[in-house]
Amino acid sequence: MVKELPVIYLQTSGCSGCAVSLLNAASPTIKNVLIDQIAPGVHINLRFHPVIMAAAGEMAIEVMEDTAEQKKGEYVLVVDGAVPMATDAVYGAIGERDGKPVTMLQRVTELAKDSLAVIALGTCAAFGGIPAAKPNPTNAQPVSKALESGGINKPLINIPGCPPHPDWFVGTVASVILSGLPTADDLDDLLRPKAFYGKLIHENCPNRAYFDEGKFAKKFGDEGCLYELGCKGPITYADCPLRRWNSGTNWVIGAGAPCNGCTQPEFPDQTAPFYEKLVDVDLPVIGAYWASKEEK
Repeated sequence: MVKELPVIYLQTSGCSGCAVSLLNAASPTIKNVLIDQIAPGVHINLRFHPVIMAAAGEMAIEVMEDTAEQKKGEYVLVVDGAVPMATDAVYGAIGERDGKPVTMLQRVTELAKDSLAVIALGTCAAFGGIPAAKPNPTNAQPVSKALESGGINKPLINIPGCPPHPDWFVGTVASVILSGLPTADDLDDLLRPKAFYGKLIHENCPNRAYFDEGKFAKKFGDEGCLYELGCKGPITYADCPLRRWNSGTNWVIGAGAPCNGCTQPEFPDQTAPFYEKLVDVDLPVIGAYWASKEEK
C-alpha cells in the first residue's frame, strides 16, 4: 500500500514564476516528484494546480473543493503569491460560489482551516513581496497575515525566494514526509527551514575574500566584491552560493550581478534601490578597515 499525500496548490497575487521554477526541478525532476514515490511508500498526489492541471473552470474547482472535503486534516496547502486583503473580488478571485466570485482571501482561509499544514511558497506568499510593495492598493499581505485574520493556527513553513530554488521546496516536502512536520529548531524566526536559509549568502560568497581585503568593484565587470554596487548578500539568508541555479550551473553573483535580497522580508521596498550600497547596516569591519587604509 502506498500512502498518498494530497496537495492543493493555490496561486494568488503573483507572476507564476514560483510555479515555473518548481517545474524546473532537476534532481529529482518534477516528473519524478509527481509520478514516483518521493520517499518509500509515499506518493505526492497533486490534486489542484492551475498552471499544470488539464481541467479548468468549474471542473477544476470541484476537484479542489472535493479534496478539501474528503481529505480534511490530511492535505497540504501550498500558497504561491501574496493574499489581497481588500474585500472586493476584483483584486483576485478563485472560482465562483452561487454565481459570485470567491476572493483569494476566502480560498486561502477556508482551505488552510482544514489542512494538515500550509507552505507559503515564494517571497510574495512568505512576506508579501512585490504585490505588497508600496503603495499596495490591494492590501496584499503574506499568508501568515491571512491565517491570522481568520484565527487559523496551522503549521506554517515559509519558503521565500523570487523565485525560490526548486530544491528548497522539494527538499522541504521530502523532509516532512521522512521526518514529519518541522520543529521550532528546524525553522528560523521567520519560519524558514534552516537547512536552506541557515546562513548568510555573505558567509559562503566566493567574493568574500575581496570584501575582507577591501577590494570593491567600482563598476560592473570589475574584479572585486559587489557590495558597493548594491549587493545585499550581507543581509540575505539562503544557500545560493553553494546550491546555485539551473542544475548548479551558475547564480546571480557568479554571473556578475549583485544579490538583491529576494529571500528577505525587506524585499523589495527596503532592499531597493538594487544597485546602491547598503546603508545603516552592521557589517564585518575588516573590509571597511582596509578600504580606509587605501583611501589614505
